[in-house]
Amino acid sequence: MEPLPDFQLLKPRSVAEAVTARAASAHARFLAGGTDLLANLRSGLIEVDTLIDLGAIPELHRLGAHADGIRIGAGVTLEELAAHPQVARDYPALAQAAAGVAGPTHRAVATVGGNLCLDTRCRFYNQSEWWRAGNQHCLKLAGDTCRVALKADRCYAAFSGDLAPALMVHGAIAEIAGAQGRRELPLGELYTDEGRAYLNLAPHELLVALRLPAAGGLRSGYEKIRIRAAIDFPLTGVAVALRRDGERVGELCVAATGTESRPLRFAGLEVLQGMTRDAALVTLDKLIRKQLGMMETHLVSAGYRRRATLVVAKRLVQRLFAA
Repeated sequence: MEPLPDFQLLKPRSVAEAVTARAASAHARFLAGGTDLLANLRSGLIEVDTLIDLGAIPELHRLGAHADGIRIGAGVTLEELAAHPQVARDYPALAQAAAGVAGPTHRAVATVGGNLCLDTRCRFYNQSEWWRAGNQHCLKLAGDTCRVALKADRCYAAFSGDLAPALMVHGAIAEIAGAQGRRELPLGELYTDEGRAYLNLAPHELLVALRLPAAGGLRSGYEKIRIRAAIDFPLTGVAVALRRDGERVGELCVAATGTESRPLRFAGLEVLQGMTRDAALVTLDKLIRKQLGMMETHLVSAGYRRRATLVVAKRLVQRLFAA
């Protein structure tokens, strides 16, 4: 592991100060828990001259109910999120996703915003410098070819954050601050389908918080597949939110992570409303198969990850239907 490069450390006291500091340097980065950023710095994957420590900004650390649901500051730790009683009661998929990230020491410092803005990665990018140089680098760093898809003009590095699908099935809204003020957008719109530029954020913009509407009777759950039972990023992670209408589907939302360059909320599930559980599972299988576009970004095959995504999604629907 290489030593950290030299950098300037700033500690703003407000969101406005942080945004101003970020806009002042092309090579500045926001620093929250640092569990991913600092490792990437040591590996030479990113270049910085300034780190902006967000730990002293009170707004980013607030977590609590608002008039129509709950608001989660981007600086809330995963440990806090998983243990919060309202999150566990009303948004169980989110609590399960937070509790399953890495190990307990990581969750004690890793933040909601850090997990949502997690850098995309693939087996050609997330390696040592000598390994990347030996493979002529990749489109995401210092190269001109995507090593996952050699004839592609885009980067296929995969997004692996656990929280995004759990938030998306609950209809999360992202609050973003920038030099021109604040804006809001559905969380799914925060992401693009391009591994090099996977966030719809200007360089100076900061994710401030997430707002979730009242759960309104939705049952939810999150489950993932990874090589080891702890530490590893998901090969695939699936969140499901279900509302039953007697013995039929009233509402069903399914989202996945680790499958594409962005977290994916599957479209067209409105057709499942009114179906019995078994009929809905058959149609859900077809809808998910059509929308998955997995590439060979991980050590295991895309075919395995595709099958695992289908199995986990259907298993969660069955579990929530029986709950």
